[in-house]
Amino acid sequence: LIRGLLMPNGDRATVLVVDDEPDIVDRQATRLESTFRVHRAYGGREALAEFDGAVDVALLGRRMPDLSGDEVLSRFREAGHDCRAVMLSGVGPSPDIAETGFDDYLRKPVDEDALFDCVESLLARRTYDTVLREFYSVARRTALIETEHGAAELADHGAYRRLVERRRELYDRLDDAVDDLREMERFAVAIGEAIPDSEDPGSGPRADSD
Repeated sequence: LIRGLLMPNGDRATVLVVDDEPDIVDRQATRLESTFRVHRAYGGREALAEFDGAVDVALLGRRMPDLSGDEVLSRFREAGHDCRAVMLSGVGPSPDIAETGFDDYLRKPVDEDALFDCVESLLARRTYDTVLREFYSVARRTALIETEHGAAELADHGAYRRLVERRRELYDRLDDAVDDLREMERFAVAIGEAIPDSEDPGSGPRADSD
C-alpha cells in the first residue's frame, strides 16, 4: 500500500488515537501526523468528547480504566458512527473479542510499519460494500482468536461459535454475489457474441437500403 492514501473527496484521512498512557498516544500520533490528520485522546471519556463524526480510523487502547476501548467503540456504533476501529493491547486477544466490533487488533508496542499497514488497509476497505467490510472484520477476529486459543478451549465458547457462524453466513452471501456476477458476465458475453460487429445495439433499427 502507498502511504498517504487519500479519501474519495481528496482530503487526508482522519485518525483518532486513544489510550490512557500519554506516551503511547503521543508516539503513535507523531508517527501518523506526517500522513494523516490526527486527533489525540488520553482516555476513553476524552475520546467520546473528541470524536466529531469525521474520524475514519480509531486506534483504541483496550484496557483503559475510565472507559474501555470496547465500550468506547460500542458508544461510537450506538451514535451511528461507522469508522474503522483497531484495538491496541499489551496482551493477546481473548475469546471475548468475538462480540466486539473492531476491525483489527495490534499488540503493544506497535511497530511503525505494522501501524501504517493496518491503518491504510482499513482505509482501503472503506470503498467496499457493507457485507464485504463486515466479512473482513469478522474473519480477522476469528483468525486472531484461533491463533491464540486451541480448539478444545473454544469448543464450548458461545460467542466464538456465533462469530464462526456469522463468518459462514457472510461468506455464503458473498459467494452468491460472485455467482450472480459471473452469470451476468456470461450473459453479457453471450449477448455480445449474438450481435454482429457491424451492428450497433444502441442505434435502433437500420433503414433499408434502396
